[in-house]
Amino acid sequence: MSNTTSSGAQAARLSDSTVIDGMSMRDRRRVSNWLLTICVMLLGMIALGGATRLTGSGLSIMDWRPVTGMLPPLSHAEWERQFELYKGIPQYKILHEGFGLAGFQKIFWAEWMHRFWGRVIGLYLLVRLVIFAVQGVLTRGLILRLAFFFVLGGLQGAIGWFMVASGFRPDSTAVEPVRLVLHLGMALILYGAILWTALSVRYPTVEPVPDRAGGRRTRMALHAALGLVGLTIVAGGFTAGTHAGFSYNTFPLMDGHLVPEGYARLHPFWFNWIANIPAVQFDHRLLATLTVLAIGLTVFFGMKANLGPRAHAAVALMGWAVLIQYALGVTTLLLVVPVWAGTIHQTFAAVLLGVGIYAMHALRGAKRTRW
Repeated sequence: MSNTTSSGAQAARLSDSTVIDGMSMRDRRRVSNWLLTICVMLLGMIALGGATRLTGSGLSIMDWRPVTGMLPPLSHAEWERQFELYKGIPQYKILHEGFGLAGFQKIFWAEWMHRFWGRVIGLYLLVRLVIFAVQGVLTRGLILRLAFFFVLGGLQGAIGWFMVASGFRPDSTAVEPVRLVLHLGMALILYGAILWTALSVRYPTVEPVPDRAGGRRTRMALHAALGLVGLTIVAGGFTAGTHAGFSYNTFPLMDGHLVPEGYARLHPFWFNWIANIPAVQFDHRLLATLTVLAIGLTVFFGMKANLGPRAHAAVALMGWAVLIQYALGVTTLLLVVPVWAGTIHQTFAAVLLGVGIYAMHALRGAKRTRW
């Protein structure tokens, strides 16, 4: 037997013992289904966050009550109190003055649903974690990991309030872009970590990659592609936070130029990347295009190599996903960021990231490993 074949056979016998050692197949399926459901719920949370931002609803709730905030205002007097609080911030005075209690309730419900859904996700994670732990379904390592995810979820709520509070400043009508990106980034980190754990529980055995050299090339390209996906999402967060998508609504040129005028007008130079609208939008476009090319290279390597059925399908799926996301981005830009398009574009960015994580997980058998 050749060294390559032997290595592939050994890879097939590897498992993530810290996650599933001792768990039955039935229990692994139950746990992975639960975690995958949480991932879908997190996608819904990301969608709600995008819609909340695009409708200008994010500053409508002026207090942060982690527990009692699950209940909306239950009396007319409470509605009036909440509305009076909102009237005290610049966003109301500049953008919404005079729109009345009915208009306030409309934006309030959008933000309340976003916060409520986050609490539902946290409760679902905690309750099922306790039930599975009491039933003896989970390993100690998995219990600790999932408890850590629960703590991260609570931290994400605090980061959300930290973001919202930045919009209450006397000179502001929106949250600070840096805090928005921090909030979005933490959501995606939590989503990616839970997704990886769910995949490790469902697929504990490493699928062998018959073509180890081709698999390693594909995996290296995928590493670069996922890095670009992450950078593009960060740039998209700054595009959203600075409202840069409402300018330069042509493609591929920006006001007739490939590189927009005024790209480097701010000092220091790096400040253009987070605060200068021409630079912020151009960077997002450039990174998105580089992401398409990097994923295209990943698909090219993957289709040439014998990766195994799951890895092969995952790489192909990533190719389709990035084309859809790129088309969504261009559509959102050309239509001047309607709520529906902006929301779908933000949500599908997380879907693309998830597909990339799935592909990376499926390619574990291509890693350089000393036996």
